[in-house]
Amino acid sequence: MQRLSPQQLDAYLKTQQPRLIDVREPWEFDICHLSNSELLPMGHIPAALERFHESAEYVIICHHGIRSMQVINFLAHHGIHNTINLDGGVDAWAREVDLSMPLY
Repeated sequence: MQRLSPQQLDAYLKTQQPRLIDVREPWEFDICHLSNSELLPMGHIPAALERFHESAEYVIICHHGIRSMQVINFLAHHGIHNTINLDGGVDAWAREVDLSMPLY
């Protein structure tokens, strides 16, 4: 597991194309989300485990970086280690990278 600040992730996304998995609830995703991110609420991760493959790289995203860390720990327990946590979540992204993104 790797941890990236919003600025580091912004730079990383300019050269790499990991899958962006947003583990927040649909109502949160509707307020704001990173472009190209896929909504997969935290509670649905166990049932969707087969969607994760070791060969792919995943950025796990939530509101503040706590739920995403829990999901990353769950994935690691199931052998998925190629993950990145967005430190501070979409809240930090909105405050540091995309200042037009709504806050909640």
